[in-house]
Amino acid sequence: MGASIKYKDSGTEWIGEIPSTWSIGRIGQLYIERKQKVSDKDYPPLSVTMSGIMPQLDTAAKSDAHDDRKLVLKGDFAINSRSDRRGSCGISAYDGSVSLINTVLEPKGNFSPDYYGWLFKSTMFSDEYYKWGHGIVDDLWTTNWQDMKKIVIPIPSLLEQEKIASFLNKKCNEIDNIIRNTENSIEDYRKLKQSIITEAVTKGISGKHHQMSDSGINWIGEIPASWSMMRMKNCVKQRISGSWGEDAQKNENDVVCMRIADFDYDRLLFNKSGKYTIRNYDRSIISKLQLTDGDILIEKSGGGDKTPVGRAVVFDLGITALYANFMDKIVCKPEYNSRWFAYVFAAFYQNGFTKNYIKQTTGIQNLDLSAMLATEKIPIPPLSEQEQIVEELDCKCSEINDFIDKKKQFISELLLYKQSIIYEYVTGKKEVPEL
Repeated sequence: MGASIKYKDSGTEWIGEIPSTWSIGRIGQLYIERKQKVSDKDYPPLSVTMSGIMPQLDTAAKSDAHDDRKLVLKGDFAINSRSDRRGSCGISAYDGSVSLINTVLEPKGNFSPDYYGWLFKSTMFSDEYYKWGHGIVDDLWTTNWQDMKKIVIPIPSLLEQEKIASFLNKKCNEIDNIIRNTENSIEDYRKLKQSIITEAVTKGISGKHHQMSDSGINWIGEIPASWSMMRMKNCVKQRISGSWGEDAQKNENDVVCMRIADFDYDRLLFNKSGKYTIRNYDRSIISKLQLTDGDILIEKSGGGDKTPVGRAVVFDLGITALYANFMDKIVCKPEYNSRWFAYVFAAFYQNGFTKNYIKQTTGIQNLDLSAMLATEKIPIPPLSEQEQIVEELDCKCSEINDFIDKKKQFISELLLYKQSIIYEYVTGKKEVPEL
């Protein structure tokens, strides 16, 4: 805390101590709820996101309630009231409309909306905000204006509000730029890995010279002449769809159920967290769906714009586990290395060809895996070369994955730092430095 400032107890746990010159109030003193319902035909649809209030993307999930939305005007503050949308809020730079699940606040009086925008963006405020929830929507905790307006907030002078907002605008923009650059670097590493995988599964290990022949498929190009071209389905011994089972019963039929959320797609494996979902199954289902190390699991339903359905990983956890209904298990024939086959799936997916087999209904992507396996041809090296390819790719991709992990950790640390400075400055625990 600043040495030149005297502090006092705010009387509110989430705020803690504040400068003695600040006062305490409630959100209802500064805002009133804007409840006017409008149509998105008259007011463009906006999305309330972690990055603030943005024009709704064409690819965003949409409701059919086009005439049942809330008005938002420039300068209004909006926050998503669902607990699974924590941090989705901001001040609108647009006139438009948002879904009814959002609380829209119209500023009143003389204060800095930017300052309170930062205050409401802090994790400590989010924790406080969702404590006040009591309504349940889709099994999620929600908060409304009658609750929100009672929340205690700090009230600095208008000059201090503006100084803090100006400082955080500049400082957080600097942090966001570093995060964006780091995310771009991660994407560059992923593209490098993509090219290495595609090269290996279509041309063989590096440094080994082959006589080449045309595969007849554009994305594959030439392949070693000693290899053959074969439909994917001919590599598959068995394919079985998963099951979600029932709620855990704390008996002998409770089993780990692997989910798509457990995918470590960078490594084409499941994550090693050990924090897996437990579900209950009939014994017949357990014997049918139990996973064996080397089984491939491919995502057949779910997905999204950034991660379309169709990712594949290899099971290697050495535990008794089944798998959820949004994926299929693929067991390779003995003459095919399952990890090599997973790398082939990765090349096919990363080059965007899986999208040709996606059907989308009600916002969920479904992969026509039967058609993909029956239609698509892939280059087939001898088993010994498959194993060599896996060994080389595991080594090269591991190095790249380590770089990616370090950059992800750096981003996590930056986000924590950003949250800490937001909280420290909006509650007055740190004084804005003089320029």
